Amino acid sequence: MADWIEEALAGGRLGRAAERVVAVLRDEPRFASYASTAELAARAEVNVATVVRTAQQLGFSGWPALRVELRSRYLASLSAGEVLAEHAGADADPVRAALRSDREVLRALEQTVDPERVRAVAAAIHRARRTLVLGSGTFAAPGLQLSHAAGIMGYDVQTREIGGTALVNALARMGERDLVVLCDLWRLPVALRRAARIARDRSVQTAVLTDRRDSPLVEGAAHVVLVPSEGVGMFPSLTAAMSVVHAVLAELARMGGEDALRAVRETERLWREGELF
Repeated sequence: MADWIEEALAGGRLGRAAERVVAVLRDEPRFASYASTAELAARAEVNVATVVRTAQQLGFSGWPALRVELRSRYLASLSAGEVLAEHAGADADPVRAALRSDREVLRALEQTVDPERVRAVAAAIHRARRTLVLGSGTFAAPGLQLSHAAGIMGYDVQTREIGGTALVNALARMGERDLVVLCDLWRLPVALRRAARIARDRSVQTAVLTDRRDSPLVEGAAHVVLVPSEGVGMFPSLTAAMSVVHAVLAELARMGGEDALRAVRETERLWREGELF
């Protein structure tokens, strides 16, 4: 945490009050990742405005955006069992707790997401000759939704399992007119990082959907969208990531216009002919 804060400051200096805020972030990451602006201000013995200014000095729009980053970094440092223990006893009803948690995740997303970054991802897909979407395990789910629905609208968007020769072969056929979308949530698989490096080496633009601003995939990425991802059990929530994907798809439909509509109608016609439903 200390190293990350130093990197965020990039050699800049803080006042004494801001240093007290940073001390809480550094020494009490669990508390800080949950605290409201007022709670953090009270713990640091400063006013609320100082907390907001400190967050901005660290490169964030305000405390909510910084808190999302802190929480993601804190949870990423834990194993699945430790994450489960982190949430143990928090609520007697896991079902209601999950619904409540996802409402909070969406509220945090609405407070922190930059709509222009989401539109930029959609525009990149719209321009690309082909788009390859990569994710690992359950975190591939947003990419599956993106590729399936975008494909129905006539866009060449595909998903692949990460790792292995098939992925390398697919990347080898890509170039500067193409796009790779990378879903990096909780932990970063080595294969995903290697795929990003191959894409960059081949001048393929990358777009990253991640819950950490300092994800290694961010370096060199043309587009980055940050999402909160905390769940109530041992695994992160995909609700915010899926919401961003739905927003991208809505923008693609707008950009595609009549061409997208014709593609959808043709796909549905083929479904009917094939008696798929």
